[in-house]
Amino acid sequence: MLTLWRNPERTFATLNEQMDRLVNGLASDAWSYGLAPAADVLETEGEYRVVVDLPGLDPSAIQLRVEKDTLAIQAERKQPAAAAGEAVHRSERSFGTFYRSFTLPTGVDATRVEAAYDHGVLTVKLPKREEAKARTIPVSVK
Repeated sequence: MLTLWRNPERTFATLNEQMDRLVNGLASDAWSYGLAPAADVLETEGEYRVVVDLPGLDPSAIQLRVEKDTLAIQAERKQPAAAAGEAVHRSERSFGTFYRSFTLPTGVDATRVEAAYDHGVLTVKLPKREEAKARTIPVSVK
């Protein structure tokens, strides 16, 4: 059967949309495939913030490392053991280890990084160095 491509640009756009759905579908089950949970990277005048959803984790299981120009986050969500006499009929929650890394801008002061875990959300604050912060320079008129 002969199929004519009337609008090749639309055909490629459709293919791109289908690939996005496939990739995003795999990423939605982040824990079980060793992929990463959702994260936001925000910037203010004085710092960058990385906010990561990590529900159900023991904070002591979270490992955070800043090395050179990289922030690395690793944690493990362990599956609880079934109680004696308990049978699992359905298990949809994902368990396992994940690793996520972010390349840091050159203006980050790695010696002052702070992290907090509250209600299943990890917030990492990455302060900017003084020389990296925006400054207003007055212009003198003569």
